[in-house]
Amino acid sequence: MSLKKLQDKILASMVLGLVVIMILALFSDLQAVGGSLGHFAWLHVPVVLSLVVINYCLRWVKWEYFLRRLRLGHGVRHNDSVLIFTSGMIMAVTPGKVGEVFKSYLLRRVNGTPVSLSAPIVLMERLTDGLAMLLLMALGLTLYPPARPLFVVLLVLSCGGIALLQYRSLCTYIIDHWLTRLPSGQVLAPKLTNIYTSTYQLLDWRVLLLSTALSCVSWGLECVAFYVVLTGLGVSGTSLLLLQAIFIYAASTLLGLVSFLPGGLGATEASSAGLLITLVGMSASTATAATIIIRFCTLWFGVAVGAVGLLWFSQRYRTSEILEPEQALL
Repeated sequence: MSLKKLQDKILASMVLGLVVIMILALFSDLQAVGGSLGHFAWLHVPVVLSLVVINYCLRWVKWEYFLRRLRLGHGVRHNDSVLIFTSGMIMAVTPGKVGEVFKSYLLRRVNGTPVSLSAPIVLMERLTDGLAMLLLMALGLTLYPPARPLFVVLLVLSCGGIALLQYRSLCTYIIDHWLTRLPSGQVLAPKLTNIYTSTYQLLDWRVLLLSTALSCVSWGLECVAFYVVLTGLGVSGTSLLLLQAIFIYAASTLLGLVSFLPGGLGATEASSAGLLITLVGMSASTATAATIIIRFCTLWFGVAVGAVGLLWFSQRYRTSEILEPEQALL
């Protein structure tokens, strides 16, 4: 896939994002939403973006930690690692962020590491991010009891998945004896073995604990950024509002992730606005304005940073072709 085709896909996602915003605004009274945006204290934006950037920095630390833990960082200087990580952020608008496997392709461009060896890093990034969001969401479960069943389901699935992947003999047996019987199984089995071997190394409880704690801090900062947005819209800044902001941001982000929509578009915005109305008591127009601002300062700001990173990487390594994640693994 060429960079031009990637650009077209990103533009398509941006159009979808604009459609989502317009639908939310129309349901909330477009003129009222405009009024809420007009009354927002825009001097809060630098604070919000600063918190978001620190989140990105901490997430890069986690990427770097995983990379060095697997001993795949040979020939990768820290500035190369930063470029790979930031370039991958442009894939945040792919379903479930699975397109961030693109970072593995870029790593291969730098030091020749097979994608099947480094792709588990992205899997572990998403897993630890999800665990962190669950823990942050748990802080406010008392605020919204209807969310408890979803929380329990996601927690059980996450813990069950981790437990299954740590059962090495079973996973190896499945790959060696079941998958090899499928069409193309003989070709895929060695690559799946590489993927599982790297995943298993990163599932060491000490690695999992440290990376999840780092994720809690990094995503917690974005929750605080959401709190800053709410105060910028005139909501009184209290400890209760901070707890509400943490719960709403974590819950809506998780819903967007499990929806598997590109960038969680639609699911994240609708749940965020709905929870703001229900828990904080905001008007529909103000809740929509808050959602629009935080999404631009997180999702779309990240995509913009990713675009700059990819452009820089392309110039440095003369990258003109980009593989789809599934192509890169084959």
